[in-house]
Amino acid sequence: MKATAKDLRFHASEILATVTRGEEVMITYRGKPCAKLVPIDKGGKVAARENDLFRIWADYDETEDVEGYVQQLRAGRFS
Repeated sequence: MKATAKDLRFHASEILATVTRGEEVMITYRGKPCAKLVPIDKGGKVAARENDLFRIWADYDETEDVEGYVQQLRAGRFS
């Protein structure tokens, strides 16, 4: 199904009902596709999580303490 940004604004509940039924909805803005609404699979995971880049930093030891890592990165900018 296709819907415009205006349709999304004024008919969000109907569009979400369509997605809930399992259909994908392409949102267009000024005649060009800009977004796609897809249903979440039954396991509760979004299909995009199967992307190769998901969890790319999982085995990176320096980010084990995320807050400390971010503070270290920002140290030079705010001192």
